Amino acid sequence: MKIKNSAFIKSAIKPSHYPEWDLPEVAFAGRSNVGKSSLINTLLMRKALVKVSRTPGRTQHINFFTVQLGDDRELSLVDLPGYGFARVPAKIKSEWGTMVDSYLGRRLLKALVIVMDVRRGMEDDDRQLIEALPHFGVQPILVFTKADKLSRNKAHQRLVEITRDLKISNDDLILFSSHTRKGREKLWERIAELCLPRLAPSVEPEQPVVEAGQEAKGA
Repeated sequence: MKIKNSAFIKSAIKPSHYPEWDLPEVAFAGRSNVGKSSLINTLLMRKALVKVSRTPGRTQHINFFTVQLGDDRELSLVDLPGYGFARVPAKIKSEWGTMVDSYLGRRLLKALVIVMDVRRGMEDDDRQLIEALPHFGVQPILVFTKADKLSRNKAHQRLVEITRDLKISNDDLILFSSHTRKGREKLWERIAELCLPRLAPSVEPEQPVVEAGQEAKGA
């Protein structure tokens, strides 16, 4: 997927802070330190548009970005706060939960990319979030990051284990690596399918019909 332009727009903590636009939105959620920021940067082919923190639990806002694709379609990528970090105070965890719940009811939200570490698989927090999405009418996209950390055989084994545990097929999840860009195109295809209007088929201009025995004007 070719990216023409991408930009950070604003941070928000409540609905009154959200951007006022009609862009379709796809949000990204995952446990702290799972590689969510690196994944978004890889999608956008930017090195540091989304700041990558070495301190888990640092992101405490909802961050909105705009993207213009090579075909001129536009959408917003929304980075949600990470969850599941034990050292975060209970008060902040509660605030994060309220903030994310409020956002999940947003009319413009079309899909939620749930980012998980392939080495750990799905954890309780991930499962709870996935089970909550039907209430909001939001389609999940399951992405397992850090695929480069495993050998090809080990990655295949983990895929078998994950799909068996979740009772899904391989096509229902995406293996991703921010280092090798593995899974980037597949993830963009899924996002486009769920969040973007279809492109109108190109139509070739009609050629004038010249009957036998006649010459086209100007010939």
